[in-house]
Amino acid sequence: MPQPIVFFDVAGLDATVLTEFYSTVFGWTFDKDGQVSVPVVSPIKGAVRNDPAEKRIYVGVSDITATLALIQAQGGSVDAPRFEVPGVVVLGLFKDPAGNPMGLVEMDGESPKVP
Repeated sequence: MPQPIVFFDVAGLDATVLTEFYSTVFGWTFDKDGQVSVPVVSPIKGAVRNDPAEKRIYVGVSDITATLALIQAQGGSVDAPRFEVPGVVVLGLFKDPAGNPMGLVEMDGESPKVP
């Protein structure tokens, strides 16, 4: 059996700004120590690419365009607006207020939307 992903963290110079951002945009609830538990799609899919080094966490949302507008209103920035990878997935890319690169996957109920 492959080894599981068991934890993630998101870093920045102001953890309060980040917890407020992720709470507002995605509804995540943080405890007093900044810990969060979020639901995941299981098994979680991933990829290794031939590109400059980076890592992204992708969050499932029902409307990428609306979420990107909220991200900008909360101090984040858009790297790539909503786009479709035909037969695969619908994506959007952003940076949180600390500059961490993240992604969005448009969901069709419980599953990623396949265009």
